[in-house]
Amino acid sequence: MKYFYLSLFLWLSTSLATAQSNLTSDELFKSARDAAFEQKNYPKAIELSKIALKQSPDYADIQIFLGRLYTWSDMPDSARKVFETLLSKKPELEDASLAAGSLEFWNDNPDKALQIVDAGLGFHPNSPSLLLLKAKVLNDLKKWPEANDVVNKVLKINPNETEARALSSRIKDNSTKNKISLTYDYVYFDKQFDNPWHLTSIDYSRQTKIGSVIGRLNYANRFNNNGLQFEVDAYPRISKTFQAYVSGGYSNNVGVFPNYRGGFSLYANLPKGFEAELGFRYLNFGNNTWIYTASVGKYFKSFWFNLRTFLTPSNNDLSRSVMFTTRYYFGGADDYFTLRLGSGLSPDNPQNNILIGNNFKLISNNALLGYRKSFKTFNILLINVGIDNQEYKPDTNGNQFELGIGYLRRF
Repeated sequence: MKYFYLSLFLWLSTSLATAQSNLTSDELFKSARDAAFEQKNYPKAIELSKIALKQSPDYADIQIFLGRLYTWSDMPDSARKVFETLLSKKPELEDASLAAGSLEFWNDNPDKALQIVDAGLGFHPNSPSLLLLKAKVLNDLKKWPEANDVVNKVLKINPNETEARALSSRIKDNSTKNKISLTYDYVYFDKQFDNPWHLTSIDYSRQTKIGSVIGRLNYANRFNNNGLQFEVDAYPRISKTFQAYVSGGYSNNVGVFPNYRGGFSLYANLPKGFEAELGFRYLNFGNNTWIYTASVGKYFKSFWFNLRTFLTPSNNDLSRSVMFTTRYYFGGADDYFTLRLGSGLSPDNPQNNILIGNNFKLISNNALLGYRKSFKTFNILLINVGIDNQEYKPDTNGNQFELGIGYLRRF
């Protein structure tokens, strides 16, 4: 009986091979793509591609596809052999340079990837795909000024390139080692408090091997009292995908500022322009307040969208804050308009996070418009205007108006 099943298997295999050999190379190519993308069957797609190449050995699109299949199947040596053979004969093929460069980039060979991409750009100097890959490679090599120039070129060619927009924001923060900023915020209350608030911050940021580190000094005049707060923020890079946020602050002027504050978040830069964050914030006003946060963001053409929530558990209850933020980029990474709509108080908002200690269960609806513009490359102007309709005691509301201005200098 076992000879019968063996014979049947050989007959079916021979019949299948014969049927495939009767297909044209284009038909086999289509079947290989269906096997890869519809069936998620890479081994089958590889075999179909090989059969197609026996019929048409110089069919470049199938060769590139086969190399990509090997890449996706974690067979880099086989992929390299395909790409090197093809590029030695046809070095002008844009897709082959892109596929080969991506292979080396994904396998942590940025120098080799850069060599391949530069060769491809020699034939296609304005290729958005090759330029974007080059920007990624340069960012990985920590050549941030060069990466910034390349990604800006991509955005000039195609301002709606979502992935380039997301990459541009990350590169911009890395492109200069130092950054200093000065901001001032004026906060006026129509009912809740008799006197306006004044807040001024100065900070210095230094780009290090592990990521940026920021020292900040905040001054505030609130409730007719003056106060100072010292803060340190850090954004350590963990991998190409993950980055962390670690923050801490101290003030001995409790009431003007929290006594202590802290925070931690883990950020993920996801494919197709998506971002995600999960973390917590800590405030101490004499009592500890723990706040948990999560957000998801998306770059789409010239826009960035972000939805964030803050959750504050207390006494078997849960306070929720939600914020939606969008940016419209009209230039580079530092040129955009901001619209933020929210419900509830945010521990990340220094204008009113002092109110969280007592009023986090009360209703607050807010809106903010912002404008950020770079000039002479390394200088940035910031302007914000906002309104917050806040329930400062049960069933009693008042309005809070904010005006902020700032200057940032990279060097």
